[in-house]
Amino acid sequence: MRCWCNLHQVWEDSCRGIVLRVRLTPNSSACRKNGFFVGPDGDEFLKINVINVPEKGKANKELIAYLAKSLKMAKSEFEIIGGELDRYKKILIKTDKEYVVAQVSHWIEED
Repeated sequence: MRCWCNLHQVWEDSCRGIVLRVRLTPNSSACRKNGFFVGPDGDEFLKINVINVPEKGKANKELIAYLAKSLKMAKSEFEIIGGELDRYKKILIKTDKEYVVAQVSHWIEED
């Protein structure tokens, strides 16, 4: 897998699309992106806070809705492929890779 290093190394190229690594913090006061986090294995994650608690998939649903709204994409384009019950998640974005990279690079660098 190839890594998109210019995007803080939070992306991996996949045959099905682009995989975004996210460190989710549920039960926060606001739903927002909150910087970057480097895990113990050296992988970098985009930190995202959500308001919902991690019960019955509520935090995961809010995460997908937040990503879809922020990136101006359909929720159906996102799939959690790793870490569904963990705070460290891998989100597959199933759409045109160049479009996704452009959208996300702009969104990550905002603020």
